[in-house]
Amino acid sequence: MSDSKIEIRRYEPGLKKTWDDFVESSKNGTFLFNRDYMDYHSHRFKDFSLIVYFKNKPYCLLPACIKDDTLFSHAGLTYGGLVMNSSCVSEVILKVFYEIQRFLTDCHIKKVIYKPVPYIYHSLPAQEDLYALFRLEARLIGRNVSCTYDRLMPIPLSRLRRRSLLKAYDFGVKIEESNDLDSFWQIMETNLNQKYGASPVHSLEDMKLLKRRFPDNIKFFSASIGQRMVAGGIFYVSSEVIHAQYIHANDEGKAVGANDALVNHIINNEFTDRRYFDFGTSNEDMGKVLNESLIHQKESFGGRAVCYDIYEINLKRDNLGF
Repeated sequence: MSDSKIEIRRYEPGLKKTWDDFVESSKNGTFLFNRDYMDYHSHRFKDFSLIVYFKNKPYCLLPACIKDDTLFSHAGLTYGGLVMNSSCVSEVILKVFYEIQRFLTDCHIKKVIYKPVPYIYHSLPAQEDLYALFRLEARLIGRNVSCTYDRLMPIPLSRLRRRSLLKAYDFGVKIEESNDLDSFWQIMETNLNQKYGASPVHSLEDMKLLKRRFPDNIKFFSASIGQRMVAGGIFYVSSEVIHAQYIHANDEGKAVGANDALVNHIINNEFTDRRYFDFGTSNEDMGKVLNESLIHQKESFGGRAVCYDIYEINLKRDNLGF
């Protein structure tokens, strides 16, 4: 039965402040859910984000886009799912999921692809949605494994990483914050093209735009020998996590361990009030393929597995609820 205390509304630009203020006060939201981040690629995704009101006040958000009869939360982001604050509790979130189902089926949406925010990004426990997914009999269709270093429970560097760091120091590799994204982009595009025949997910101009919009959350650090940039990394900074968005070195940088020096510097010298350093996932095909050499390299820094899950919910108008 429908709950009259809950109201679902489509997001529209006039609700930007309401949306962004909620993300800022949430227990599991990051700057990726800020509308200035989500909307930079609005030309690629048809937005279908929702604001859930409970007793006439914003209660949670669902960042989402739509394609055909499927809702994605969110196809343009690493993770999505309900954004909740400290007032959200399991009983009400169950009702919220029921009302969202009703709303979506009324909009002729038949399926939801749902990517919950991994726990490392939570400032408070925030897995009420996972319980609701279980009650909905949502199907786990993807599981990408990331590698995360926990400052509170550090694991020592491997012997190979220690040797690589010594080499980088012997060659005088210098790490510093920089704005020279152009030089780094040349290194990264060369690497991706040679190894995978691919291009970065973001364009250079997109990343420059996002960095201007979020100067405290998107940081670039270079690794140089003399005046030559040999490696670099773009890092996404949230309240709990430093996420390595891109890390690449040229041939000279690889030979002297510049990437290792860069990662070691970020972990031990920058943003040390954040608990986690997340290296990112090492998978293809929704997690069915593991890049073993890549994750081994990340684990040699003392990182261990954190899963980024993907669920599918099939909506049937005559079979809603729990």
